[in-house]
Amino acid sequence: MRRITKAIVWIGVGGVLYLVSCHHFIYLEGGKVKLLKKKQPTFSRTFFSTSLKSNEMILSDEVLREAGIAELLIEVGRMSEKDKERLMAKIERKKHK
Repeated sequence: MRRITKAIVWIGVGGVLYLVSCHHFIYLEGGKVKLLKKKQPTFSRTFFSTSLKSNEMILSDEVLREAGIAELLIEVGRMSEKDKERLMAKIERKKHK
């Protein structure tokens, strides 16, 4: 391969890795995938599945909560705004114990 082709390939690979590190890929029931933007690029919790997890367990993850997972769960009909408020209050109480 010529140098320019190698450079283009590596720039492409770097771009894809950066894109992946800037988003949470949330796998929902039914095979749907939604993206949530991360606060900062990292590979922590890049891929997350909601299958077999309760809403409380999902919302207990501070990183995902800050990224907006609660709003996503409401959007896809997995929980209501009232459920969100109740669970967020419960999580806050646990944090302060």
